[in-house]
Amino acid sequence: MTIAPDMIASSNNLLQVSEVAHAFPKGDSGELLVLDNVNFTIKEGEIVSILGRSGSGKSTLLRIIGGLNQPTRGHITYRGMKVTEPPQGLSMVFQSFALFPWLTVLENVQIGMEAQRLPREEARKRAIDAIDLIGMDGFESAYPRELSGGMRQRVGIARALVVHPDLLVMDEPFSSLDILTAETLRTDLVELWQKGQLPVKGILFVTHNIEEAVLLSDRILLFTEIPGFVASEIKIDLPQPRDRLDPSYLDMVEQIYVDMTNRDGKAPKHSPVESLSTTCLSTILPRVSNTIITGLIEAVAAPPFNGGADLPEIASNLHMEIDDLFPVVETLHMMRLADMEGGDIKLTDAGMLFADSDIDGRKQLFAQHLMTYVPLAAHIRQVLDERESHTAPRSRFSDELEDHMSEKASDESLRAVTAWGRYAELFAYDDDTSQFSLEDPK
Repeated sequence: MTIAPDMIASSNNLLQVSEVAHAFPKGDSGELLVLDNVNFTIKEGEIVSILGRSGSGKSTLLRIIGGLNQPTRGHITYRGMKVTEPPQGLSMVFQSFALFPWLTVLENVQIGMEAQRLPREEARKRAIDAIDLIGMDGFESAYPRELSGGMRQRVGIARALVVHPDLLVMDEPFSSLDILTAETLRTDLVELWQKGQLPVKGILFVTHNIEEAVLLSDRILLFTEIPGFVASEIKIDLPQPRDRLDPSYLDMVEQIYVDMTNRDGKAPKHSPVESLSTTCLSTILPRVSNTIITGLIEAVAAPPFNGGADLPEIASNLHMEIDDLFPVVETLHMMRLADMEGGDIKLTDAGMLFADSDIDGRKQLFAQHLMTYVPLAAHIRQVLDERESHTAPRSRFSDELEDHMSEKASDESLRAVTAWGRYAELFAYDDDTSQFSLEDPK
C-alpha cells in the first residue's frame, strides 16, 4: 500500500513528513538524490519503525526531522509547527552512544537538560529518575569507559528521556550491540512503554533489522533504496509482549521479507532485486566477498534446504541480518545463480552446479556468469584485451562510473567487481599502482 500525504491536520499528530526530498551536490555532475517524496505521519501512542537497508537515506531523513538539515523539497511539521531548527520536545538516540567520556553517567544525563535551564536540584532529580528508569541506578558516578556497550546505550536513552520529550527518535540504537544485550534493551524498552513509564508520547524507530521492527512496532514503513521513500506500510496488530515462535509473528516476518525482495516471483517496483535483474554499466554493485557468495550457495544447496530456502529461516540459521543477507542474495540473483520467489531463494541449475563443482570448476562458471551478467566486469576485461599493454588505470573506470553515480558508489562498485574479477581470474589489480592488468594475456 503506497503512502499518500496526509494533508489533514490532527490534534494527536506528533510528526508529519510531507513530500520531503533531499539531494547532495555531486561535483561537476549534478546532484545525488537520496530522498524523494517521503510522506508519513506519527500519532500519539504509537511506535513506528522505518525499515530499510543501510544507505537508503534513513539517517539523512532523521537529520531533517531533527532540524539539523533542511530538505531540498517538502517540509516537516512537529506538533503542527514547521521544523526549521531542532524542535523542543523531540529527542534523539544514536547508534554511536555519543557520550562525553570526561563526564560521569549523571553528568552525561544532566547535560541533556542544559537548554531547559532548570534549577540545579530539579535537573539532578530528573536525571537520577531517568537513570533509575533505565536500570542504571548505582552507576551515577561511573565514567563511560567503565561501562559495557549496552550500559552506555542505556545512558544515551536516559539522556534523551530526561527532557520528557513528546517524540523519541531512535536511529538504529541497538545495531552495534551483541545479540543478547540488544534483546534485553528491546525487551526493557517495550515493557516500559507498555506500562506507561516512558515520559514520551510516541517513538520513531529506525532499523535495518526485520525481527526488531516486528517486535517493537505498531506500524512499519518500508523504505526503498536510494532515492529513499516510503514504498509501503505494514500494520502490526500482534499483542505485546511478542513471541518470536508465535506463528502470527513468523508470518509477519515472512511477509516483510517478501515485500523487501519480490512478490509472486516478480520483483516489486524500485526493489534492489528488480534493479539488479536488469544490470547495466551504471548499476551500483553490492560489495560482497566471494567467500560469502560461496558460503550462501553451499548453505542453500545442502540439507535441509536442498537448493531452496525460506529467507527468514536461512537468515536465522546463518545469524545474518538483512544488511548482510540481501546483498548476497542480490548478487546471486544478478549472476543468475539463484532466483527469488515470494521471499524464498532458489538456486538455479547453474547455482546447483557451482555447489557441486571443485574449485577450478567454480572459478570457470563464476567467470562465465560474471562476463555475461555484470557489464562492468565485461567492460574492464574488454578494455584490457584491446590495449597493447593489457593494463588500464583504475581512474579510467571510476571517472566513467562517476558520470552516473556518486564517488562513494563508484568506489564500492569497483571494489566489488575487482574482488569478483580476481576470484574468476578475469583480470588482476595492483592496489599500489591502482592498475588493472591481465596476468596471462591471451
